[in-house]
Amino acid sequence: MHIIYDFLSELGWSAALAWWADFVLLSLILLIIAWLLRVFARFLLVSIFHRISASTKTTIDDTLVENKFPKNISRFVPYFFLSALIGLWANGNTIVESWLTAIIDVYAVFVAIVTIRSLLRTLKQELQNRPQFKDKPIESYIQVVMIFLWGIGLLLAFSILSGKDLVYFFTGLGALSAVILLVFKDSILGFVASIQIAANDLVRIGDWITMESYGADGNVIEINLSTIKIQNFDNTITTVPTYKLLSSSIKNWRGMSESEGRRIKRPLYIRASSVRFLSNEELTSIAQLERFKSVVQEKKAEIEAYNKALKANTSVPLNGRNLTNIGLFRSYIQTYLEQHPSINKKLTVMCRQLPPTPNGIPLEVYAFTSDKMWEKHEAISADIFDHILASASFFQLRLFEFEQQRGI
Repeated sequence: MHIIYDFLSELGWSAALAWWADFVLLSLILLIIAWLLRVFARFLLVSIFHRISASTKTTIDDTLVENKFPKNISRFVPYFFLSALIGLWANGNTIVESWLTAIIDVYAVFVAIVTIRSLLRTLKQELQNRPQFKDKPIESYIQVVMIFLWGIGLLLAFSILSGKDLVYFFTGLGALSAVILLVFKDSILGFVASIQIAANDLVRIGDWITMESYGADGNVIEINLSTIKIQNFDNTITTVPTYKLLSSSIKNWRGMSESEGRRIKRPLYIRASSVRFLSNEELTSIAQLERFKSVVQEKKAEIEAYNKALKANTSVPLNGRNLTNIGLFRSYIQTYLEQHPSINKKLTVMCRQLPPTPNGIPLEVYAFTSDKMWEKHEAISADIFDHILASASFFQLRLFEFEQQRGI
């Protein structure tokens, strides 16, 4: 194997120069052979895994191939090949042999880390495909393990290259603890936050959350060690530090999603000048509404009984009790909501009058739609208010709107 060394020595080259020429050429040959072995091993392992995945119903083998586990395993073949030929490769030079051994061992350490990373990614995908783990921040825990592995790998590499024991580097970490805490502050805080988020079930992947301080309003798509990714409803992505979920105000809409309805809470404003008492003729006209007839008759009978007991002079409307158009309109909205098929009757159904404002007298609809899908919820809300807005004129009421000022 060292014919070049012998040949160059016969030509009169110095022993050192002939050794280096022989070493460089032999290194080139061995590295090419190691690369070819790695290519063959990768092809063989990938083919075997593809056949196994095609013949089985489980998905874990497909996930292993997807995360390049067979390719990473094939990287060990050059390590075993070169390790077996270290003595031949160094050609009796103990210093070169020790350095080659150290470099190959460091290579093996990093190949092992990359292979373990493939396994961890496979584990993450398999867990996320299961319903009980789908909304858990698994990515955070995987990242913590990977940081730990890379730290151990770097310490092992330094130990191998320097020839010092691994304990020596661990003792040195104590002196660097303050620097490590400063460099990895966000990662440490994110890891602690991930544990608290998972333990207290604050946020899950898929939750709709709102963080006004960060302009985030959308679904959580990822929770990892350092950040949480939120896909807003305009399809933009907002990235927020994970630990900020504990220190900032957030609104999680999961409770609404898991409840039996989605809330409508919307007012319409009535002009105060259009509010008045209703005459008997107007009550008779309103009583023709089929869904509202019984309510009008009941209220009319109640007021007549009250005024009769009070012996009130009803020729003056302020004497006794009288029905107003806004009060009857509010009762009509309440009846309409209670009879609407898309309103959940198990939850609060209410039309209430709020304190007057400079914009008019608010009548607020407070109810819950049975369908919680955003598009259908908005369509139901719009249909309800279309009907209410169109009904106001039937009760001789005018809605408030700003009048455009005319120029002089």
